[in-house]
Amino acid sequence: MHAALKPAALVAILAMAGGAAAAPAVGEMLGRAPEEIRAALTAQGYEVRKMEIEDGKTEVYAVKGSERLEIYVDPASGQVTRVKVK
Repeated sequence: MHAALKPAALVAILAMAGGAAAAPAVGEMLGRAPEEIRAALTAQGYEVRKMEIEDGKTEVYAVKGSERLEIYVDPASGQVTRVKVK
């Protein structure tokens, strides 16, 4: 590879990797209140479609591109307890 192309290739690879951010991780703090959870996910680029309380957890349905998630948040701690990729 030509020396001038190496930095350009590296920049392209890093840009692609940045666009493929991972889903929220178990243990990640999103917030206790629904408004805090929505704001945290929106800041990560997700569109929150629906939120409801089920079995004592805040259940969040969120979409980012073709990625659809069900995220369960403990309202006492504000932490993610489970993530299901649909």
